[in-house]
Amino acid sequence: MQLGRDFVRALNQISRERNLSSELIISSLEAALVSAYRKHQSGNQEVEVKIDSETGDVLIHELRTVVETIESPDTEISLKDAKKLGYADSVIGDVIGIEQDPSDFGRIAAQTARQVIIQRLKDAERQVIFEEFADKIGEMMTGVIFKSENDQVLVRISERTEAILPRKERIEGERYELGDTMRFFVLDVKQTTRGPRIVVSRTHPGLLRKLMELEIPEIADGVIEIKNIVREGGARAKVALTTLDPNVDPVGASVGNAGARIKAVSQELSGEKIDVILWNSDPLIYIRNALSPAKVAKVEPVLEQEHAVQVYVYPDQLSLAIGKAGQNVRLAARLTGWKIDINPLEVDRMPTLQDIFHDIIEPEAK
Repeated sequence: MQLGRDFVRALNQISRERNLSSELIISSLEAALVSAYRKHQSGNQEVEVKIDSETGDVLIHELRTVVETIESPDTEISLKDAKKLGYADSVIGDVIGIEQDPSDFGRIAAQTARQVIIQRLKDAERQVIFEEFADKIGEMMTGVIFKSENDQVLVRISERTEAILPRKERIEGERYELGDTMRFFVLDVKQTTRGPRIVVSRTHPGLLRKLMELEIPEIADGVIEIKNIVREGGARAKVALTTLDPNVDPVGASVGNAGARIKAVSQELSGEKIDVILWNSDPLIYIRNALSPAKVAKVEPVLEQEHAVQVYVYPDQLSLAIGKAGQNVRLAARLTGWKIDINPLEVDRMPTLQDIFHDIIEPEAK
Protein backbone atom coordinates (compact mmCIF):
# COMPACT_ATOMS: atom_id res chain seq x y z
CA MET A 1 0.00 0.00 0.00
CA GLN A 2 1.25 3.52 -0.78
CA LEU A 3 0.74 6.95 0.72
CA GLY A 4 2.63 8.15 -2.36
CA ARG A 5 5.48 10.46 -3.24
CA ASP A 6 3.23 13.48 -2.78
CA PHE A 7 3.00 12.51 0.86
CA VAL A 8 6.80 12.27 1.08
CA ARG A 9 7.25 15.71 -0.50
CA ALA A 10 4.64 17.24 1.81
CA LEU A 11 6.26 15.56 4.79
CA ASN A 12 9.70 16.94 3.92
CA GLN A 13 8.29 20.43 3.34
CA ILE A 14 6.49 20.47 6.70
CA SER A 15 9.61 19.14 8.37
CA ARG A 16 11.69 22.03 6.98
CA GLU A 17 9.16 24.83 7.51
CA ARG A 18 8.06 23.88 11.02
CA ASN A 19 11.39 22.52 12.24
CA LEU A 20 9.82 19.13 12.89
CA SER A 21 11.72 15.88 12.62
CA SER A 22 10.36 13.74 9.74
CA GLU A 23 11.32 10.69 11.80
CA LEU A 24 9.07 11.94 14.60
CA ILE A 25 6.12 12.42 12.25
CA ILE A 26 6.63 8.99 10.64
CA SER A 27 6.91 7.17 13.99
CA SER A 28 3.72 8.91 15.15
CA LEU A 29 1.98 7.97 11.91
CA GLU A 30 3.07 4.34 12.21
CA ALA A 31 1.61 4.17 15.72
CA ALA A 32 -1.64 5.78 14.52
CA LEU A 33 -1.92 3.34 11.60
CA VAL A 34 -1.55 0.40 13.98
CA SER A 35 -4.57 1.69 15.90
CA ALA A 36 -6.52 2.44 12.70
CA TYR A 37 -5.79 -1.02 11.30
CA ARG A 38 -7.08 -2.76 14.43
CA LYS A 39 -10.31 -0.78 14.25
CA HIS A 40 -10.62 -1.54 10.53
CA GLN A 41 -10.15 -5.28 11.09
CA SER A 42 -12.21 -5.36 14.31
CA GLY A 43 -9.77 -7.73 15.99
CA ASN A 44 -7.01 -7.99 18.57
CA GLN A 45 -4.17 -8.43 16.12
CA GLU A 46 -0.58 -7.66 17.02
CA VAL A 47 0.35 -5.28 14.22
CA GLU A 48 3.58 -3.76 12.95
CA VAL A 49 3.52 -0.87 10.48
CA LYS A 50 6.55 0.48 8.64
CA ILE A 51 6.59 3.50 6.33
CA ASP A 52 9.35 4.02 3.75
CA SER A 53 10.32 7.69 4.04
CA GLU A 54 11.71 7.68 0.48
CA THR A 55 8.78 6.17 -1.43
CA GLY A 56 5.80 6.52 0.91
CA ASP A 57 5.25 2.73 0.79
CA VAL A 58 3.39 1.34 3.80
CA LEU A 59 4.10 -2.22 4.95
CA ILE A 60 1.63 -3.80 7.37
CA HIS A 61 2.43 -7.07 9.10
CA GLU A 62 0.24 -9.03 11.47
CA LEU A 63 2.45 -10.71 14.04
CA ARG A 64 1.53 -14.32 14.85
CA THR A 65 3.03 -16.73 17.33
CA VAL A 66 3.64 -20.25 15.97
CA VAL A 67 1.74 -22.79 18.13
CA GLU A 68 0.62 -26.42 18.03
CA THR A 69 -3.01 -25.67 18.87
CA ILE A 70 -4.59 -22.32 17.93
CA GLU A 71 -6.57 -20.67 20.72
CA SER A 72 -6.45 -17.08 19.46
CA PRO A 73 -6.73 -16.81 15.66
CA ASP A 74 -5.87 -13.09 15.75
CA THR A 75 -2.48 -13.65 17.32
CA GLU A 76 -1.53 -17.30 16.64
CA ILE A 77 -0.76 -19.56 13.64
CA SER A 78 -0.18 -23.27 13.34
CA LEU A 79 3.27 -24.61 12.45
CA LYS A 80 1.81 -26.16 9.28
CA ASP A 81 0.31 -22.84 8.06
CA ALA A 82 3.52 -20.98 8.89
CA LYS A 83 5.50 -23.34 6.67
CA LYS A 84 2.94 -22.92 3.86
CA LEU A 85 3.51 -19.14 4.02
CA GLY A 86 7.22 -19.68 3.42
CA TYR A 87 8.53 -19.84 6.97
CA ALA A 88 10.08 -23.28 6.44
CA ASP A 89 12.52 -22.97 9.34
CA SER A 90 9.93 -21.81 11.87
CA VAL A 91 9.46 -23.71 15.13
CA ILE A 92 6.90 -23.60 17.94
CA GLY A 93 7.21 -20.28 19.80
CA ASP A 94 8.52 -18.24 16.85
CA VAL A 95 6.84 -14.93 16.01
CA ILE A 96 6.34 -14.33 12.30
CA GLY A 97 5.03 -11.32 10.38
CA ILE A 98 2.31 -11.87 7.78
CA GLU A 99 2.08 -9.06 5.26
CA GLN A 100 -1.39 -7.54 4.84
CA ASP A 101 -2.93 -5.20 2.28
CA PRO A 102 -6.58 -4.94 3.28
CA SER A 103 -9.00 -3.48 0.76
CA ASP A 104 -10.19 0.10 1.40
CA PHE A 105 -7.50 0.61 4.03
CA GLY A 106 -5.58 3.00 1.75
CA ARG A 107 -8.25 5.68 2.19
CA ILE A 108 -8.24 5.20 5.96
CA ALA A 109 -4.42 5.37 6.00
CA ALA A 110 -4.39 8.65 4.06
CA GLN A 111 -7.01 10.17 6.37
CA THR A 112 -5.06 8.99 9.43
CA ALA A 113 -1.85 10.46 8.02
CA ARG A 114 -3.54 13.84 7.63
CA GLN A 115 -4.89 13.78 11.20
CA VAL A 116 -1.51 12.75 12.65
CA ILE A 117 0.36 15.50 10.83
CA ILE A 118 -2.15 18.15 11.92
CA GLN A 119 -1.89 16.94 15.52
CA ARG A 120 1.91 16.86 15.37
CA LEU A 121 1.95 20.43 14.07
CA LYS A 122 -0.26 21.49 16.99
CA ASP A 123 1.94 19.64 19.47
CA ALA A 124 5.08 21.16 18.00
CA GLU A 125 3.63 24.66 18.12
CA ARG A 126 2.58 24.17 21.74
CA GLN A 127 6.07 22.95 22.59
CA VAL A 128 7.68 25.97 20.91
CA ILE A 129 5.39 28.31 22.89
CA PHE A 130 6.10 26.45 26.13
CA GLU A 131 9.87 26.61 25.64
CA GLU A 132 9.68 30.29 24.69
CA PHE A 133 7.74 31.33 27.77
CA ALA A 134 9.21 28.87 30.28
CA ASP A 135 12.38 30.97 30.06
CA LYS A 136 10.37 34.12 30.83
CA ILE A 137 9.16 33.16 34.31
CA GLY A 138 10.09 36.09 36.54
CA GLU A 139 10.13 38.56 33.64
CA MET A 140 7.86 41.51 32.86
CA MET A 141 5.82 41.49 29.67
CA THR A 142 3.40 43.87 27.98
CA GLY A 143 0.00 42.38 27.17
CA VAL A 144 -3.40 43.38 25.85
CA ILE A 145 -6.67 42.45 27.57
CA PHE A 146 -8.74 40.51 25.03
CA LYS A 147 -11.28 38.81 27.28
CA SER A 148 -12.77 40.05 30.54
CA GLU A 149 -16.04 38.38 31.44
CA ASN A 150 -17.54 35.90 33.92
CA ASP A 151 -14.64 36.51 36.31
CA GLN A 152 -12.15 35.44 33.63
CA VAL A 153 -9.44 37.80 32.43
CA LEU A 154 -7.28 36.69 29.50
CA VAL A 155 -4.27 38.60 28.22
CA ARG A 156 -2.69 38.36 24.77
CA ILE A 157 1.08 38.44 25.29
CA SER A 158 2.13 37.56 21.75
CA GLU A 159 0.54 37.04 18.35
CA ARG A 160 -0.40 33.45 19.12
CA THR A 161 -0.20 33.25 22.90
CA GLU A 162 -2.59 34.11 25.69
CA ALA A 163 -2.14 34.17 29.45
CA ILE A 164 -4.47 33.96 32.45
CA LEU A 165 -4.73 36.71 35.06
CA PRO A 166 -6.26 34.95 38.11
CA ARG A 167 -8.38 36.91 40.57
CA LYS A 168 -5.78 36.74 43.35
CA GLU A 169 -3.18 38.24 41.00
CA ARG A 170 -5.34 41.27 40.10
CA ILE A 171 -5.11 44.70 41.70
CA GLU A 172 -8.25 45.26 43.73
CA GLY A 173 -10.50 47.80 42.04
CA GLU A 174 -8.47 47.83 38.82
CA ARG A 175 -10.58 47.60 35.64
CA TYR A 176 -9.58 45.32 32.79
CA GLU A 177 -11.24 46.62 29.65
CA LEU A 178 -10.92 44.97 26.23
CA GLY A 179 -7.96 46.42 24.36
CA ASP A 180 -6.25 47.83 27.46
CA THR A 181 -2.45 47.53 27.31
CA MET A 182 -0.73 46.76 30.62
CA ARG A 183 2.47 45.35 32.00
CA PHE A 184 2.40 41.96 33.71
CA PHE A 185 4.75 39.71 35.68
CA VAL A 186 5.09 36.15 34.30
CA LEU A 187 4.33 34.04 37.34
CA ASP A 188 4.14 30.47 36.03
CA VAL A 189 4.25 28.41 32.83
CA LYS A 190 3.03 24.81 32.77
CA GLN A 191 2.58 22.33 29.93
CA THR A 192 -0.90 20.80 29.81
CA THR A 193 -2.74 18.51 27.41
CA ARG A 194 -4.38 21.61 25.93
CA GLY A 195 -1.10 23.45 25.53
CA PRO A 196 0.94 25.80 27.72
CA ARG A 197 -0.87 27.46 30.65
CA ILE A 198 0.72 30.84 31.30
CA VAL A 199 -0.18 32.71 34.49
CA VAL A 200 0.58 36.42 34.90
CA SER A 201 0.28 38.81 37.84
CA ARG A 202 -0.33 42.49 38.54
CA THR A 203 0.29 42.21 42.31
CA HIS A 204 3.61 40.31 42.52
CA PRO A 205 6.53 42.29 44.05
CA GLY A 206 8.57 41.24 41.00
CA LEU A 207 6.45 43.52 38.79
CA LEU A 208 7.33 46.54 40.93
CA ARG A 209 11.01 45.52 40.83
CA LYS A 210 10.98 45.30 37.01
CA LEU A 211 9.19 48.63 36.67
CA MET A 212 11.77 50.31 38.92
CA GLU A 213 14.58 48.80 36.87
CA LEU A 214 12.90 50.22 33.77
CA GLU A 215 12.44 53.75 35.17
CA ILE A 216 15.57 54.09 37.33
CA PRO A 217 18.87 53.55 35.46
CA GLU A 218 20.90 53.32 38.70
CA ILE A 219 18.87 50.23 39.69
CA ALA A 220 19.14 48.67 36.23
CA ASP A 221 22.93 49.27 36.29
CA GLY A 222 23.34 47.80 39.79
CA VAL A 223 24.52 51.06 41.39
CA ILE A 224 21.42 50.94 43.62
CA GLU A 225 20.35 47.56 44.97
CA ILE A 226 16.79 46.62 45.92
CA LYS A 227 17.10 44.65 49.16
CA ASN A 228 13.42 43.83 49.60
CA ILE A 229 9.94 44.71 48.33
CA VAL A 230 6.52 44.16 49.90
CA ARG A 231 3.22 45.13 48.32
CA GLU A 232 -0.49 45.28 48.85
CA GLY A 233 -1.30 45.58 45.16
CA GLY A 234 -2.79 48.88 44.06
CA ALA A 235 -2.75 50.33 47.60
CA ARG A 236 0.76 50.59 49.02
CA ALA A 237 4.24 49.18 48.68
CA LYS A 238 7.54 49.54 50.53
CA VAL A 239 10.90 49.19 48.82
CA ALA A 240 14.19 48.98 50.77
CA LEU A 241 17.25 50.26 48.89
CA THR A 242 20.99 50.42 49.44
CA THR A 243 24.13 51.33 47.50
CA LEU A 244 27.88 50.82 47.78
CA ASP A 245 28.54 54.17 46.13
CA PRO A 246 28.79 56.90 48.82
CA ASN A 247 28.13 59.56 46.19
CA VAL A 248 24.69 58.16 45.38
CA ASP A 249 21.56 58.79 47.45
CA PRO A 250 19.50 55.66 46.70
CA VAL A 251 16.23 57.15 47.93
CA GLY A 252 16.65 60.50 46.17
CA ALA A 253 17.79 58.90 42.91
CA SER A 254 14.85 56.50 42.92
CA VAL A 255 12.24 59.11 43.73
CA GLY A 256 13.64 61.40 41.04
CA ASN A 257 13.32 65.11 40.44
CA ALA A 258 9.99 66.26 41.92
CA GLY A 259 9.13 62.57 42.37
CA ALA A 260 9.01 61.98 38.59
CA ARG A 261 10.58 58.52 38.57
CA ILE A 262 8.53 56.95 41.32
CA LYS A 263 5.36 58.60 40.01
CA ALA A 264 5.90 56.92 36.63
CA VAL A 265 6.12 53.55 38.40
CA SER A 266 3.07 54.31 40.53
CA GLN A 267 0.98 55.22 37.47
CA GLU A 268 1.72 51.79 35.95
CA LEU A 269 0.22 50.22 39.09
CA SER A 270 -3.06 52.15 39.24
CA GLY A 271 -1.66 54.85 41.53
CA GLU A 272 -0.17 52.48 44.11
CA LYS A 273 1.64 54.51 46.80
CA ILE A 274 5.30 53.49 46.99
CA ASP A 275 7.40 54.20 50.08
CA VAL A 276 11.09 54.17 49.15
CA ILE A 277 13.21 53.67 52.25
CA LEU A 278 16.87 53.23 53.07
CA TRP A 279 17.93 49.72 54.08
CA ASN A 280 20.25 49.40 57.09
CA SER A 281 22.09 46.41 58.51
CA ASP A 282 21.11 47.60 61.99
CA PRO A 283 17.57 46.22 62.41
CA LEU A 284 16.48 48.99 64.78
CA ILE A 285 17.45 51.71 62.29
CA TYR A 286 15.93 49.66 59.46
CA ILE A 287 12.61 49.39 61.35
CA ARG A 288 12.64 53.15 62.01
CA ASN A 289 13.13 53.77 58.27
CA ALA A 290 10.51 51.17 57.30
CA LEU A 291 7.78 53.00 59.19
CA SER A 292 8.17 56.04 56.91
CA PRO A 293 6.43 58.42 56.39
CA ALA A 294 5.83 58.36 60.16
CA LYS A 295 8.51 59.90 62.38
CA VAL A 296 9.63 57.49 65.10
CA ALA A 297 10.73 58.69 68.54
CA LYS A 298 12.46 55.48 69.64
CA VAL A 299 12.71 51.75 68.96
CA GLU A 300 13.34 49.22 71.73
CA PRO A 301 13.86 45.46 71.27
CA VAL A 302 11.66 43.12 73.29
CA LEU A 303 14.25 41.06 75.15
CA GLU A 304 12.00 38.09 75.90
CA GLN A 305 10.91 37.78 72.24
CA GLU A 306 12.99 37.11 69.17
CA HIS A 307 12.69 39.65 66.34
CA ALA A 308 10.17 41.82 68.17
CA VAL A 309 10.31 45.54 68.97
CA GLN A 310 8.35 48.22 70.76
CA VAL A 311 8.17 51.38 68.69
CA TYR A 312 7.25 54.70 70.30
CA VAL A 313 5.89 57.64 68.33
CA TYR A 314 4.52 61.02 69.35
CA PRO A 315 0.72 61.09 69.50
CA ASP A 316 0.41 63.15 66.32
CA GLN A 317 2.37 60.44 64.45
CA LEU A 318 0.43 57.44 65.81
CA SER A 319 -2.21 57.13 63.07
CA LEU A 320 0.45 57.68 60.38
CA ALA A 321 2.71 54.97 61.85
CA ILE A 322 -0.12 52.45 62.03
CA GLY A 323 -1.64 53.43 58.70
CA LYS A 324 -5.12 52.86 57.34
CA ALA A 325 -6.43 49.55 58.71
CA GLY A 326 -2.89 48.88 60.02
CA GLN A 327 -1.39 48.85 56.53
CA ASN A 328 1.77 50.89 57.24
CA VAL A 329 2.93 48.88 60.24
CA ARG A 330 1.89 45.61 58.56
CA LEU A 331 4.03 46.32 55.50
CA ALA A 332 6.94 47.51 57.65
CA ALA A 333 6.81 44.25 59.61
CA ARG A 334 6.82 42.21 56.39
CA LEU A 335 9.65 44.29 54.94
CA THR A 336 11.94 43.93 57.96
CA GLY A 337 10.85 40.50 59.18
CA TRP A 338 10.29 41.87 62.70
CA LYS A 339 7.15 42.00 64.83
CA ILE A 340 6.41 45.68 65.44
CA ASP A 341 4.22 47.00 68.26
CA ILE A 342 3.37 50.72 67.96
CA ASN A 343 2.89 52.78 71.13
CA PRO A 344 2.19 56.48 71.72
CA LEU A 345 4.96 58.29 73.58
CA GLU A 346 3.54 60.41 76.40
CA VAL A 347 6.05 63.02 77.55
CA ASP A 348 5.87 65.93 79.95
CA ARG A 349 5.20 69.09 77.99
CA MET A 350 8.23 71.39 77.87
CA PRO A 351 7.52 75.14 78.57
CA THR A 352 7.28 77.28 75.43
CA LEU A 353 8.58 80.86 75.01
CA GLN A 354 4.97 82.06 75.37
CA ASP A 355 4.77 80.35 78.74
CA ILE A 356 8.01 81.96 79.91
CA PHE A 357 7.02 85.46 78.81
CA HIS A 358 3.58 84.96 80.36
CA ASP A 359 5.21 84.10 83.70
CA ILE A 360 7.41 87.25 83.54
CA ILE A 361 4.67 89.67 82.46
CA GLU A 362 1.96 88.47 84.82
CA PRO A 363 3.75 89.45 88.08
CA GLU A 364 4.61 92.92 86.70
CA ALA A 365 0.98 93.51 85.73
CA LYS A 366 -0.06 92.80 89.24
